[in-house]
Amino acid sequence: MQDLEKLYGRVGTSGLKVSKIIVGCMSFGSKKFFPGNIVENEDEVFTILKKCYDSGLRTFDTADAYSGGISERLLGKFLQKYSIPRSRVVIMTKCYAFVEDEYQYLLAKAKRNPSDLINCHGLSRKHIFDAVAASVERLGTYIDVLQIHRYDHETSPREIMKALNDVVEMGNVRYIGACSMKAFEFIRLQHIAEKNNWVKFINMQSYYNLIYREDEREMIPYCFEEGIGYTPWSPLAKGMLARPIEDADKVTGEWWNKNILGLDEKQEDVIEILKRIGELAETKKVSRAGIAVAWLLSKGAYPIVGLNSVDKVEDIISALDIDLTKEEVTFLEEPYKPKLNQII
Repeated sequence: MQDLEKLYGRVGTSGLKVSKIIVGCMSFGSKKFFPGNIVENEDEVFTILKKCYDSGLRTFDTADAYSGGISERLLGKFLQKYSIPRSRVVIMTKCYAFVEDEYQYLLAKAKRNPSDLINCHGLSRKHIFDAVAASVERLGTYIDVLQIHRYDHETSPREIMKALNDVVEMGNVRYIGACSMKAFEFIRLQHIAEKNNWVKFINMQSYYNLIYREDEREMIPYCFEEGIGYTPWSPLAKGMLARPIEDADKVTGEWWNKNILGLDEKQEDVIEILKRIGELAETKKVSRAGIAVAWLLSKGAYPIVGLNSVDKVEDIISALDIDLTKEEVTFLEEPYKPKLNQII
């Protein structure tokens, strides 16, 4: 019998219940869009997703831009293949970025008429409506939580929030959320929605883990004070927290951590945190990944975890059974030094 209280929780003070570990679907798709540890084989993707579903992980996070829409299509095909009732899963997706051939254009810098792309990204009313319609088509169903992938500095906050309100009222979307922006930007959007009695955000998705905790300054306190859910992405820092420091060259996201986030496994605090994760994992006879995810759960966050094998599903689920004491949480957190706040 599954422990429902351990497996599921509400997104902030909304009525929506999600699995406390959310299945990240960025790792399903095509390597031609995003290099790295991407699962391309459709049957393998379905096997992993079915393992997640059967284990109680029934909240799936994807985005229109992940592998140019392929991630969304795979998720939709998975639901159809196993005839899974729509009411039994929660689907979170995102809008903002270029998708499919437009995204290919950006990566390859291919020759084409720039006029073709002027309304294919951002958060204009037109693009939000177009993006939602396209996501619904790829998924083959409605969206539970539509999240704006980034803040759009070129579109008025009022237009953004009115468009998000309207896609909910149209029935294509149930709730809305946001990702990776400055706290004041998020608060501004939320205030406009509240002032106009429009649908408000129920969730913030941002970069947060044991070696990058800058959201603790403003974003997390605001979310918890206002009853907004917090679902961090990259809880393992692109794999860095799941391995010993001597295996740093095997980390999938080593380039990402160094060049995009400014994190380096040679930083003193990072070295010490990785060391302490290993010590605690050995003491508790659990994996390093389990410790890193358990720490996030202890902070009231529901992490989004990318899973590219059945074995990793079982390992991550074990984090739900890891109870960290206050002393152990402090032990993990003590070495941390503030980082340059990166909004990516």
